Amino acid sequence: MRRLLLGVYALLIVVPLLVIVGGSFKTTTDLFAAPFGLPTRPTLDNYATVLTKEDLLGVLGNSLLVVGVSVPVTLLLGSLVAYAVARLPRWPSRILYGIFAVGLAVPAQAVMIPQYVQFDRLGLRNSLTGLMLINIVVTLPVAVFILAGFMKTLPAELYEAAEIDGAGLWAVYRRITVPVSYPSLAATGIFLVVMHWNDLLYPLLFIDDPSKRTLPLALLDFQGEYLTDYPLLFTGVVVASLPMVLAYAFLQRHFVAGITAGAVKG
Repeated sequence: MRRLLLGVYALLIVVPLLVIVGGSFKTTTDLFAAPFGLPTRPTLDNYATVLTKEDLLGVLGNSLLVVGVSVPVTLLLGSLVAYAVARLPRWPSRILYGIFAVGLAVPAQAVMIPQYVQFDRLGLRNSLTGLMLINIVVTLPVAVFILAGFMKTLPAELYEAAEIDGAGLWAVYRRITVPVSYPSLAATGIFLVVMHWNDLLYPLLFIDDPSKRTLPLALLDFQGEYLTDYPLLFTGVVVASLPMVLAYAFLQRHFVAGITAGAVKG
């Protein structure tokens, strides 16, 4: 039964993936004639159209810039706050952690109008800088939640040994906490990359200029009111997914084995 359930689950993942990848090499006629079949006449015209006429490379650059700035800044700020939560005395730690926990409880839709008005007044609407700022603010509580949970489990002896050697708070954070927290930072980084890369709500809310579009917003152009160009849409999805696949392939190695194992010998 277990193997059967796993097989069904694998099919639910693999079949749509094959349809999308195979459909990117088909014409519209071939796709509707055999949506689940292999391309009988593979063509790269869809990729040429997406990368040239649809300017997906420029849009890809916008998404890379937004993610490339938002994720490191969020990880830096999140790790600093998480470090404070882990090192502060009990009640100040709870208060600080509670402030960021409230950010997880507030739905994004509930504050969209105030955010839009504020960003418009500050001149940050229709700006990639504004998009980076809102991404950092919205996902910072998530980063703090994940990283603080990990840093609280670090042995107190690690900090005590560093402090005995004369290391200050900043030195302990930079030389002890960050290196030991690589697995948690990598996991959080992957999670943030996926959130920022796939975000459609805030680009749709703040971006009107076609030159400032991100990938999820650009993919909407392939869907018309009465007709959707599925081969182009599938091609756009494939191109948009490649950076995430590469990011995961690069970061997943940090998940192997806990770096803290054996750091403290009892």
